[in-house]
Amino acid sequence: MMTTMSSREFNRDVSAAKRAARHGPVTITEHGRRAHVLLTADEYDQLSGRSDLVGDALVIHDDDLDLDLPHRSQRSLRVPEL
Repeated sequence: MMTTMSSREFNRDVSAAKRAARHGPVTITEHGRRAHVLLTADEYDQLSGRSDLVGDALVIHDDDLDLDLPHRSQRSLRVPEL
């Protein structure tokens, strides 16, 4: 089921639009014409063909991490002059 609301209704009650979007797309109209469609992030990902999540792309797994960083001793730290 698709819900339709005017941009004025949407601005007055964004929470209602978000609740309705959990059950299907919400069409938002301006001057009686379809202007926007509100979807859940999961629905958007399905439609756009994205199977991975942005957060998943940012995660670095230990197995994938191969850094050779030099050891830094505590003595090498400088005290800032104030």
